Amino acid sequence: MLTNRFTTLVGLALTGKVVLADNPIIQTRYTADPAPFVYNNTVWLFADHDEPGSTWYTMKDWRLYSSTDMVNWQDWGVVMDIPTFSWAEKDAWAAQAIERNGKFYFYASMTRKGASYGIGVGVSDTITGPYRDPIGRPLVANGNIDPTVMIDDDGQAYMYWGNPGVYYVKLNKDMISYSGGIVSLPTTQQAFGPKFAEGPWVYKRNGTYYNIFAANCCPEDIRYSTAPAATGPWTYKGLVMATEGGSFTNHPAVIDYKGGSYFFYHNGALPGGSGFTRSIAVEKFEYGRDGSIPQMKMTESGAPQIGSFDPYTRVEAETIAFSKGLSTDKTDDPEGGRMHVTSINNGDYIKVKGVDFGAAPGAGGLILRVAAQNGGSKIEVRVGSLTGTLVTTCNVDATGGARSWRTVQCAIPSGSAAVGKQDLFFKFVGNGNNNLFNFNWWQFSRAFKS
Repeated sequence: MLTNRFTTLVGLALTGKVVLADNPIIQTRYTADPAPFVYNNTVWLFADHDEPGSTWYTMKDWRLYSSTDMVNWQDWGVVMDIPTFSWAEKDAWAAQAIERNGKFYFYASMTRKGASYGIGVGVSDTITGPYRDPIGRPLVANGNIDPTVMIDDDGQAYMYWGNPGVYYVKLNKDMISYSGGIVSLPTTQQAFGPKFAEGPWVYKRNGTYYNIFAANCCPEDIRYSTAPAATGPWTYKGLVMATEGGSFTNHPAVIDYKGGSYFFYHNGALPGGSGFTRSIAVEKFEYGRDGSIPQMKMTESGAPQIGSFDPYTRVEAETIAFSKGLSTDKTDDPEGGRMHVTSINNGDYIKVKGVDFGAAPGAGGLILRVAAQNGGSKIEVRVGSLTGTLVTTCNVDATGGARSWRTVQCAIPSGSAAVGKQDLFFKFVGNGNNNLFNFNWWQFSRAFKS
C-alpha cells in the first residue's frame, strides 16, 4: 500500500449479472489491503484499517474477519498492533498470514522507530491470535513494504515484497529467518508491464506462479505477471482491474475456495471514502483455459453466496453481510463471544444474507443477548428487505448498564414469514443518539409442527 458511522453506500459501477452479495464486504469500519487465507474450510480475511477522517495512511492495528459463504463476515477484532513490535513506531500497513506446522505467521509492514520501513513477523498458536514478535526486530528492512508469502510444493517458503522495487527472500523452515540475501527482481516492462508500483500477491496454480500487483501509481490499477518458477523469470500478462472506485490506491489478493476463484481488492465506496479511507470488496471470477486472469470491474453485488446460512445455531451479532451505522467492540459478556455490535442508533440495521429457516412452519422463537443502559428500544426482525415482512418485534429494556448482559426471548407467531431461504434484517428502533444498546448474539428456534 502507498498507502463513526456509515449511512448509505456510495454507488459503484454495477456490471454483469446481479448476484447475492454486497460490496464493500465490511461496513463497520474502513478496511484496506485484503489478505485472505483459507484454513479449516473457512476464509480468514486479515486487513489493516484506516482511521475515520484520515488525510494520510493513519493505521494502528490489523484486524481479522471470517466467512464460510463469502457474503456473511464475522468480525474477530484486533489480532496484532504496532505495540506488538517494540522496534516499530507507526503505520500498521499491508500484511499477509500463513500457517506452517500448526503455527500462524503474520508478516506486516510498518515504520521503524527513527528509521524507514521494515517488515516484521508475528507468530500465534491460533489463527485468531494474539500474535507476538518472536525476534524483536524487523525480518527485513530495506525501505520497502507490502509482504506476500507462499510455501512451494517442495516446502521452500518465499516472502516477496515491494514498493517501488520487487524483492524476495527464501524463508527458513522456522518462518522467522531467511537464508541467503535479499534478491531484487528486474522491474522491466517485459517482466511487470508499464510500471510496477506495490502490493505484490504471489501464489501458485496448476504449476504456474502468479504475481498480481498494483501498478501505475497514482491512481493505481491492478496487473499481473506469471513465471515457471518461484524465482522467475516473470513475464507480464495484462490488466486485471482498471483504475476506479474512489481510491487512488488498490491492493489485490486471490484465493480459491469451495471450487471458486475470488479476487479481493479495496476502494473508497463507503460514505467518507477516499484514498485514505478505504473499504475491502470481493469478486468471483473464472480463469481462462490458458490460465489467464480476466479483466474485472468493481461491482456492488460482489461474490455470490455459497450455500445458505443456519439461523438455528448461536450467531455472533457481528456476523454481517451488510449494515448501516454500526461499529464493533471487544465484548465482556460472561456468556462468551469475542466482539459485540455497538454504536446502535435509531434506523440502523444488520443484514444477514441467505438465511435458511427451512420448510413451514419455520422459526418459532428467537433469543437475543443484549446490554442496555436505558430501556424503550426495539429490534424489528424482518425478512426480504429492510421494509419486508415483520417476523417479530423484540423489546430491549434496561439491563442495568451497557455492560450488563441479559438474554431476551422473542415469540414468533405461528404462520410467520420466517420460512425458506431469505435475507434477514435486524432493524433497530429507539430514541437518542448515544448507543441504544449493545448486541452480542442471536439464535432462532424451530417452530413445532402441529
